[in-house]
Amino acid sequence: MMAWSLASGQVIANMGRRSTILRSWLRAISTLLVLSGILLLIAGKPAQASPLSQTHGAAGKAIVVVAPVEGIIDSVKQSFIERAIQQAQDQDAGLLVFELDTPGGELDSTRKIVEALLSSPVPVAVYVTPRGARAGSAGTFITAAAHFAVMAPGTNIGAATPVSATGEDLGKTLASKATNDAAALIRSIAQQRGRNQEKLEATVREAVSFTAQEAVDLDVVDFIADDLDELLARTHGQTVTTPSGERTVNSQDATLVRLDKTPLEHFLSFISNPNVAFILLSLGTLGLTIELFNPGLIVPGVVGAILLLLAFLGLGNLPVNWAGVAFIVLAVVLALLETQVSGFGILGIGSIVSLIVGGLLLFSNFGGGGISPTAPQVAVSKWVIVGMAGILALMMLYVVRVIFQSRKPSLGGPQEPVLGAKGVVTTELSPRGVVQIGNETWSAVSGDGTTIRMGENVRVIGIEGLTLTVSRQAGEHAG
Repeated sequence: MMAWSLASGQVIANMGRRSTILRSWLRAISTLLVLSGILLLIAGKPAQASPLSQTHGAAGKAIVVVAPVEGIIDSVKQSFIERAIQQAQDQDAGLLVFELDTPGGELDSTRKIVEALLSSPVPVAVYVTPRGARAGSAGTFITAAAHFAVMAPGTNIGAATPVSATGEDLGKTLASKATNDAAALIRSIAQQRGRNQEKLEATVREAVSFTAQEAVDLDVVDFIADDLDELLARTHGQTVTTPSGERTVNSQDATLVRLDKTPLEHFLSFISNPNVAFILLSLGTLGLTIELFNPGLIVPGVVGAILLLLAFLGLGNLPVNWAGVAFIVLAVVLALLETQVSGFGILGIGSIVSLIVGGLLLFSNFGGGGISPTAPQVAVSKWVIVGMAGILALMMLYVVRVIFQSRKPSLGGPQEPVLGAKGVVTTELSPRGVVQIGNETWSAVSGDGTTIRMGENVRVIGIEGLTLTVSRQAGEHAG
């Protein structure tokens, strides 16, 4: 019975230790999620979704649709612009105005936007605004492709030389091909819209930029407007050519309809942020790896799978380097392995180094691929990388500490006796009985076969399985 009690105690102790370890993982993950959520709020610009709204005007009057286009041009911006054109067509708008402020963007998305603008059945004006805004690089193509290219005072346009998707210069041969292709595109747009081909081509071949006044003087854009009201007044009554024929702009005293991104478009823009994609990838990999190491936890696996899918959705809009993804996965695996050996050594250091290298490589491109007429560099913030590495290190230290403590003998828990340990008889040995060694009771047998009465002091002289062999201590004898 005592043997069974000991075995049960050991099983319960082991279960308790495993439960402690799993709870420690869950606490560590919860803390990681909270801290990472803070990083997400810092890394990604909060989405402020606003519904389609009418700001002024009355029923029966002409409609002008106004849509903001801000930030890097990507597939999300492309779909938004195409949706705005369709919305303006459905509402039979007299004019569609895009308020543009961009440093540049992806070539594929830029081409599709240009196609949409050139084939728009609704008159389109691209307005570079507010003051201090720019139509940089890809924005030059978009502005030139509109029926009306308008700039606010204090804005600039140009610098459309192709670079890699990570903002780096291209090799000589690749740069020549990409530049010639982009130059042909900008010339084609200029011919279609009747603008200065030579100067627009210079923005591609020589990375030339123009102020608003210079752009007007050189016939790169049409005119300068102090505000939207002036733009509407100057475009009213003008005739433009569309694929469906000539259209006369009706923008006087029009009902102004503002179109913003849908919640889904805001969300896609948010997860396409390089910092957010990096954090989602790290957390998703961690969740799935924990589930693989501890089958049956369920929650880490489900959450990890969802976060990974969101990460890949965001990475689909970015120039990802899969070597960086591999380093991030390796970092998480090494972190989990480190906690299994209960020490902070080479595995833990390797995990942190791998995470940092993965973050730095995630959007790096050393092969010159991913051509884009844009200068802004796509990269994970070094502060976010350092923050995630620090969080991972603290998590490993915490879990290792909990595991190490769980493996220590707990006070009052089952302890293995040693030869020479002293105790007292609790059930008479004749020759078998029970003795108490420290805080534990054990099955025991008298070493010389004699009876040892309850209360006598004994000493362990042998251990066989779960049974101790004991003898009276010197000076003790049966009464």
